[in-house]
Amino acid sequence: MSEPMSVYVYGITKDSHPLDLNSLKGVGESPAELHVVGGESLRAVVSEAPKDLSVTRRDLTAHYEVLDRLWEDGTVLPLSFGFVAQDEDAVRAVLEEGAERYAQRLDEFAGRAEFNVKGVQDEDSLLRDILATSEQARALNEATREGGGTYEDRVALGELVAQEVQRRQDTLAAGILEALRPLASSERLAEPSQQYFVNVSYLVDRERSEEFTRTARELAERYGEGVELRVRGPLPPYSFA
Repeated sequence: MSEPMSVYVYGITKDSHPLDLNSLKGVGESPAELHVVGGESLRAVVSEAPKDLSVTRRDLTAHYEVLDRLWEDGTVLPLSFGFVAQDEDAVRAVLEEGAERYAQRLDEFAGRAEFNVKGVQDEDSLLRDILATSEQARALNEATREGGGTYEDRVALGELVAQEVQRRQDTLAAGILEALRPLASSERLAEPSQQYFVNVSYLVDRERSEEFTRTARELAERYGEGVELRVRGPLPPYSFA
C-alpha cells in the first residue's frame, strides 16, 4: 500500500465558492491537477506537492495566479507560498479545527480587496532640495566641495543630510497615511527601508476601490517630481490573512 502523498495548499474558501479551477496550473515543473479538499463548511484548494518546489518566479507566479482566480470569483483566505500538508486528511483536520476562525476571517474579507502602496523618493532630487533650502547644508557642501574642508565638516554634512532625509520622508509618509487611512477598514504598515520610505497595505471595501486609487494618484501628483507612489491592487488580502 502506497503512502499518502503530501499536498500543496493554496487557499481556503467557504463551500459556497464556485471553485472554478479550469485552465489553472499549480506549482512545480510538471504541476499536478488542482482539486478541492472539503471540510463540513470550508474548502481548501490543493494539488499534489511537487518534489521540485522552489522559490522561483515559476512557482511564485503559479501560486498567486491560483489565488487571483479564486479571489475574482469570490472570497478566499490565501495561504503563504510554500504551505505543504502531510496529506489530504491533515488538510481536512486543519479545516475542521480552525473552522470558526477561518470562517470569521472570510467574512471579514468579503467584498474587500488589498491595496499596497510603496513610496519611492529620488535621491538626487531630494539632495538638491536639501541644499536649496538648508543654509547650513549648503555651507557645509561648499566647504567640502572637491575634497576641501575638515573631516569634521564632512561628518557634519553627512549627518545633517541624513537627518533631513529622515525628517522629510517621515513627513511624506505621515501625509500619505493620513490621506489613505480613512478609506480603508484595516492597515498593515511595514518598516521603512532604504528603497521605500513608506510601505503599507490597506484592506479596502470594493466599492471604494476607485476612490482609493484616485486619492493615491492625486497624492502622487501633489508631491510632484522626485516622489513616486507605487500602488498595487485590487489584490487578494495577502497581507491580512
